[in-house]
Amino acid sequence: MEEIEIIKPFGPSIVKIKMPPEIVEKMNNYVDVTIKDDEKIKKLDHGNQLAGKVRQEFILETDFMKKIKWAEFLASAVSKWVMNDSNKEIKSFEIIRSWIVRQFKNEYNPVHHHSGHVSGVGYLKVPSNLGGVVQKNKNMNENGHLLLIHGSRNLFSKPTYLIKPNVGDFYLFPNYLMHTVYPFSETDEERRSVSFNAKLDQNAASYSS
Repeated sequence: MEEIEIIKPFGPSIVKIKMPPEIVEKMNNYVDVTIKDDEKIKKLDHGNQLAGKVRQEFILETDFMKKIKWAEFLASAVSKWVMNDSNKEIKSFEIIRSWIVRQFKNEYNPVHHHSGHVSGVGYLKVPSNLGGVVQKNKNMNENGHLLLIHGSRNLFSKPTYLIKPNVGDFYLFPNYLMHTVYPFSETDEERRSVSFNAKLDQNAASYSS
């Protein structure tokens, strides 16, 4: 596994890592097969429990997560993150749930937070063109981007961190961190991501050192 990158754009740190190409491939294959099975996709549907205003959101099956060693990949990264930030060892890491988000043109994810202690998102498919902005002189195009939010604007303190999705990139962040995903336009391609919530042991999750 590659080394993690600790990013501190505001109060809490976040982590950027790379998903192994084989995990990206296996997860995309799993999604492509699953969405063709109407009965299974109906059983796994999780859209009514999530904030997204998107085409489809469904839970990853436990057997599949075990097959690709999903928990081991996530736990390894979180363990390095916690050790770096608080010099603590993780004694338990439990995935509450992990799910796929399939987002298409003009869909979005409103501001929200997650349950558990740690959360994250990784990118499986990204449109080649996320569309332009109405005002052509704008030097920033947030289409299809993830925005992490913490606190409010203060002197020398930026409250947001904008992330451009790239296939294979995975970001970890504290569960309470508010975030949103902007819509995109001008393409019928899919923006596909995988997210998770997990609980840590009480010692690792505590704020005291």
